[in-house]
Amino acid sequence: MKLGRRLTLLGVTVAAAPLVLVGCTDDRDHEGRHGKAAPPELTVTPGDQARDVPISAEVGTRVAGGRITGVRITDDKGKEVKAEPREDGSSWVPSAPLQPKRTYTAEVTATGDSGKTTTRKTTFTTMPKSTKPAVTSTLYFAGNRTYGTAMPVTVAFDPPIPKEARADVQRRLFVKTNPPQPGAWSWVGDGSQVYYRAPDFWKPGTSISVRAGLAGLPIGKDLVGDDERTATSKIGKQVSLEIDNATKQMSVLRDGKLLRKIPVSMGKPSTPTSSGKMVIMEKHQFTTFDTRGSADPYVVDVEDAQRLTWGGEFIHAAPWSEGDQGSTNVSHGCTNVSNEAADWLMNTTQVGDLVTIKGTEVPLTEGNGWTAWNVSWDEYVKGSALPVPAGLGPAPTNPAHPGAVAGGSPAPHPSVTGG
Repeated sequence: MKLGRRLTLLGVTVAAAPLVLVGCTDDRDHEGRHGKAAPPELTVTPGDQARDVPISAEVGTRVAGGRITGVRITDDKGKEVKAEPREDGSSWVPSAPLQPKRTYTAEVTATGDSGKTTTRKTTFTTMPKSTKPAVTSTLYFAGNRTYGTAMPVTVAFDPPIPKEARADVQRRLFVKTNPPQPGAWSWVGDGSQVYYRAPDFWKPGTSISVRAGLAGLPIGKDLVGDDERTATSKIGKQVSLEIDNATKQMSVLRDGKLLRKIPVSMGKPSTPTSSGKMVIMEKHQFTTFDTRGSADPYVVDVEDAQRLTWGGEFIHAAPWSEGDQGSTNVSHGCTNVSNEAADWLMNTTQVGDLVTIKGTEVPLTEGNGWTAWNVSWDEYVKGSALPVPAGLGPAPTNPAHPGAVAGGSPAPHPSVTGG
């Protein structure tokens, strides 16, 4: 995700924009009929006088024999519409959704190598406000926070996005980073979540800006996107947790150096803790675990709880199991620590820190939490609905221990309990 005046995005122009071509087409070469340099050939979309254009439309530009040197978009009151070019120059993306039932004019100029120019103007009208059901999107990346170095940008969808619509949605998910650290999007198999991360963990101090520009986007034949969401936050220091079921110990590391070892009690055999690479999702000083309606119902108040999965696995204070911590697993799937250790962890960790658990009876399930790091990079990029830039991959030596130490947390998932 790159910071600057360009939008880093995997894709070309939004599929919903009408592909009516407006411009010069000629079978002659660029020297022209009499050997003189010809002006560049320019195509602009939406087509002139196009109607019922989605409010998510972009101004598509295609030029042969030159380059785009000017784009100006105005509404029907003469007000200029701010827009930024995609990195590949295929279109200009308005910085905010267009308004329903409004008329817009785009004037695009291309300059050829000879200095000659071609200008095309297109006027189009957006569609009325859609009456189709909207897909509810949730951006799990809040603004003005400091996240851990394993923090994936996560967008969740209800209902899930079908495979045939994922490329259109992915084209409207924008990420910029400063300093530049490009990454890729990857969909969970059922389409309920999509993650963005770089091949390696984020570098401490990186600024990440996210835009989910989904308002009014046609999603398949029957749905539209719900809203526009943006956020900018930073990455903090490296912190990571490593939990080993064989030793019943948690190792807490910062910048690769061991800070502390903490005895733990994990899930008993009937309710085992998941093994895998997960990310701290949210933090609560006080919360209530309520599993009424499950096969093992209980209600318990807990302190200093840090969520790891949607299914209800947390790290939390458990004074009732301190005698078992370091020796025996007795929990309902959570990682139990002492009151003192839980309080210390709350002041040490941050949302976005990597937590690696190994040696338990069950593996972490895809999508049960932010599982973007639980697969190799080669497996991860298979989940992209668009081509991934050639050569994008992990550095020869990856940072060993990701994490961060200060900031906030995204909103909790409404349907999850702890144990």
